[in-house]
Amino acid sequence: MQLENPVLLHLLWALLLQAILLVVYWRWRKRTLRRLGSPALAERLLLGFSEKRFWLKNGLFAAALALLVLAIVNPRAAVRRTPPPQLGSDVLIGLDISRSMLAKDVSPSRLQQAQKMIRELVASLEGERIGLLFFAGDAYVQMPLSTDYEALLMFASNATPDYITDQGTDFTPPIDLAARLFASNPESGHALILFSDGEQHNGLPLERARQAHADGMIIHTVSLGGDAGATIPTAGGYKRDFSGALVRTKANPAMLRDIAEAGGGLALSGSSAATIPTLTTEVRNLQKNAVEAQAYTEYVPYFQWLLLPALLLLILEQVLWWRKKVKA
Repeated sequence: MQLENPVLLHLLWALLLQAILLVVYWRWRKRTLRRLGSPALAERLLLGFSEKRFWLKNGLFAAALALLVLAIVNPRAAVRRTPPPQLGSDVLIGLDISRSMLAKDVSPSRLQQAQKMIRELVASLEGERIGLLFFAGDAYVQMPLSTDYEALLMFASNATPDYITDQGTDFTPPIDLAARLFASNPESGHALILFSDGEQHNGLPLERARQAHADGMIIHTVSLGGDAGATIPTAGGYKRDFSGALVRTKANPAMLRDIAEAGGGLALSGSSAATIPTLTTEVRNLQKNAVEAQAYTEYVPYFQWLLLPALLLLILEQVLWWRKKVKA
């Protein structure tokens, strides 16, 4: 059991204020009656006044106030929910975070365009197990296969080239890494989706893509960047070579098309509105296996169980009259 708004417990100080005001009033009342000098006159003036009812009414009001404050604070119980397993496939998203992805030949940049598309893709693939790889000259797992989509999107949104010191782009490491991750669940359909500008600096990925496809993996590629090329932003301006000339990066969709063909998948463009629906359809057509959904915590509120007695106490306090009946 926990409190949603514990800071609002300070409202209970109102009960202390009520108690102080009642004590001050009661003492003032006694002093005033003593000044009359006649107990008989005081009794006639207070004919029918019930001291018990006075304190009972104020007690009922204080109890109702306390219950209202507790209802506002909202006690709640944390309940762990585990959804039943559902059928799904295994999908790995490979995000190229080489420095060439910072080029702005697509708005706002190649990397940010890829991050936007990943958010749309993950939203359309609910029910599948999805993992995230970062790669440049090397590759590593940023998030293993899971249904925790919020964590995956957070990692993808925070991706920068600073995460990998080995720059340049090599498509072989992400394919090798994906093959190792998929090996843990051979019965499910496997898809690797590579978001990149296609600039290949190292390795020979085509043979590795063919081998991975023969082992059951389908590789799709999404090309980011324009044909004209662009400069590469850095902290101090733009990237230059050893002679001081500006380095220009140019997307290589042909390389991505060859990798997708070798991997039995599709080569898609990051500028096409049909890319995400097409990828979604391809993933939905993969072989399905039981996927354990991510457990989550649900909070069950109890404020309503405090509001009802508070309302009843307030009604009772209003119905109860100050004075008692006296015989004529």
